[in-house]
Amino acid sequence: MKRVVVTGLGAVTPLGNTVNEFWENIVAGKSGVSAITKFDTSKFKTKFAAEVKDFDATAYIDKKELKKYDLYTQYAIAASDQAIKDAGLDFEAMPEVDRYEVGVIWASGNGGIGTFEQQLKEYHLGDGTPRFSPYFIPKMIVDIAAGVISIRHKLHGPNYATVSACASSNTAIISAFDTIRLGKATIMVAGGSEAAITESSIGGFNSAHALSKRNDDPQTASRPFDVDRDGFVIGEGAGALILEDLDHAIARGAHIYAEMVGGGMAADAYHLTGTPPDGLGASLGISKALADAGISPDKIDYINAHATSTGLGDVGELNGIKKIFGELQVAISATKSMTGHLLGGAGAIESVISILSIVNDTIPGTINTQTLDPEIPEGLNIILGKSLKQQVNYVLNNTFGFGGHTATSIFKKYQG
Repeated sequence: MKRVVVTGLGAVTPLGNTVNEFWENIVAGKSGVSAITKFDTSKFKTKFAAEVKDFDATAYIDKKELKKYDLYTQYAIAASDQAIKDAGLDFEAMPEVDRYEVGVIWASGNGGIGTFEQQLKEYHLGDGTPRFSPYFIPKMIVDIAAGVISIRHKLHGPNYATVSACASSNTAIISAFDTIRLGKATIMVAGGSEAAITESSIGGFNSAHALSKRNDDPQTASRPFDVDRDGFVIGEGAGALILEDLDHAIARGAHIYAEMVGGGMAADAYHLTGTPPDGLGASLGISKALADAGISPDKIDYINAHATSTGLGDVGELNGIKKIFGELQVAISATKSMTGHLLGGAGAIESVISILSIVNDTIPGTINTQTLDPEIPEGLNIILGKSLKQQVNYVLNNTFGFGGHTATSIFKKYQG
């Protein structure tokens, strides 16, 4: 099978709207959480989130075109444009790049939920006449971001969306990886986006007792592994990767960030929204990814944990890690402590972090965590507080989603 490398990155996040700004803030241990500005939260139990700040969609999209795209698609366009440019891909000026061999797999857990909510409000608050926007359906559906990216750049390769809740964008990246190594494309734009900081999302997650309600100190609300954690903090944004056949990347002189070497997907087959406390789902995804990469657990230097800051989820994941890694002192951290949880976009921005940790030999820390939950298995090397400088050759990125979905990807330092 063909080798697959990462040649471009893009990011729109609560900690910055470029890859460099995002990474600098992650390494500095900053929080992207603040009071919600998108709607009146006075009647909601949770009044904060990790919103994208100072995003200017017109830097990427003509103002007249904005009405066609939900915010999740706007984020997708911005992040994918960044990644394509970062990869040095000017498709119009590069006839040697066959656009029939370039595809897009783009993920979202909720798609255009903001559009859906707004259109139904207008209908029910009106006189009952169905005055829906002609863009209502294409703005709302989950696959449209993938379609828009392909239309925008005239990319005729494989094109679809993946939906596996909070594992969605890691699933997209693994699917793109498989597409290239099986010879079905030479380049894939892969990632995910989410814009679900809406009244229905906050209300729904509150009803499910999933969100933190630490309204008096929101910047410390996302505290994975902490004994006092009380739920996750919802975030928004997008992450994009350009995955490319190694020979194709070398032939065009592309800059190579890292190599992708493995992906594992499974189901814990346990519960609608919960994860098994024994870590079955996590251990299945990890073991499949390691087998796919053809490496043993001792090769992994860093695990970017899914770790959303929920009671059962954090403990279950660490139990799964313990099953596979035993007494190995692999570094583990939870960057959702800074970004919040981007739901379907989480795996993509955490892949960006994973790749940059390899490039910079730096492991981000876990902020806000003060006292580890006593239910967490002993002997794990959880990095708390400041980021850590050390050699990073292999990184494993975990994601899990409602419905029992598990997706684990592995990246390594590129060696020619």
